Amino acid sequence: MNRKKDIYILACLFTVTFFSCKHGEGEYHSLYDKIEAESKVYHDTTMTSEAFLNDIKTIKITEGEHTFLIPERKGQIKSYACIECHTEPLDKLKSKDIKKAHWDINIAHADKSTMNCATCHNGNDMNNLNTLTGIKVDFNSSYKLCAQCHSSQFEDWKGGAHGKRIGGWVAPRASFTCVNCHNPHSPSFETRWPSRFNTEQIEESHEGLAH
Repeated sequence: MNRKKDIYILACLFTVTFFSCKHGEGEYHSLYDKIEAESKVYHDTTMTSEAFLNDIKTIKITEGEHTFLIPERKGQIKSYACIECHTEPLDKLKSKDIKKAHWDINIAHADKSTMNCATCHNGNDMNNLNTLTGIKVDFNSSYKLCAQCHSSQFEDWKGGAHGKRIGGWVAPRASFTCVNCHNPHSPSFETRWPSRFNTEQIEESHEGLAH
């Protein structure tokens, strides 16, 4: 009985010794410590995602605790600045005496009783957008308008879980904004059948080569 007890004690001592902290030998207190220590080389890396930004002009934003890059928007809008054409208030531009523009855009974003052009566009300052409470928003920050209704997606986007990244996962982080993937006037993606591999066509081509 005593011998079994001695063997048990020795086994315990061996286990404690074998799994004890020996940083010099590559062993750690816990798996978390090991991950932290061995991933330090990646934290201190000189790698950067800048080479993969493909010359996209970006601006730095900070939302909450997250700071990252997004594509500059105004430089990509063909008719910006808007006041080059919008020299009169919006109600006058809608009159029959002036040539119409943009009226071919159909809003498929929300119910017509909920959303119209003026929900996002400021009729008196067309160079800027406006929130539901009338706060002026720069076109480069259009995601702030989307966040008013799509708060959960906005939180995910800030953390990097929603949307598409530009470049890689190393710093600096650069992410597309809402309007880079969604048409703000019709944000839903069109339903499409998934691509299918045409096995019959391949078989026919092989039969043709055999003859």
